[in-house]
Amino acid sequence: MIKIFHVNERYYFDEFIVLSKGHYINLLPMKIKTLFFIGLSALWFSSHTFSYPRNDIPVQEPSVDFLNLKDGDQVSNPFKVIFKANGMRTEPAGEFKEGSGHHHLLINQSYIEKGITIPADSNHLHFGKAQTETELNLNAGVYTLTLQFADGYHRSYGKTLSKSIQIEVK
Repeated sequence: MIKIFHVNERYYFDEFIVLSKGHYINLLPMKIKTLFFIGLSALWFSSHTFSYPRNDIPVQEPSVDFLNLKDGDQVSNPFKVIFKANGMRTEPAGEFKEGSGHHHLLINQSYIEKGITIPADSNHLHFGKAQTETELNLNAGVYTLTLQFADGYHRSYGKTLSKSIQIEVK
């Protein structure tokens, strides 16, 4: 409420509550304190709500995985192998595109070091058309299958984009 009052022969225009003649409460300092508190609260809230990246949410690194097989599985011929890339786009081979690539299935082979071109032979199967599954027929025995992701030029992304499991073919 805006009041005009007279104190010591001067007129003051401000926001006051007049309690009685000569007694009043100045609301301005209370408003400043309230606005200060609201401002600090808004600043704290926005810094904890809208900060990126959030500390409590881990950033997921790109990875590859077998969707239908796990380490130690026993399978019978023919068996299907389904691949998955997390955090990367699966695209056909032929050109380099940042954040993309295609799958390779290595049979009884370890991962390929980053930047090395993956060979093409019976132990290094290429899926350069961006396929995400295949069907295998292997002789009975224990096998190590390594899923390896590589760029459009078949250059390996290394250990971080590979996964090995051991299976038994009956």
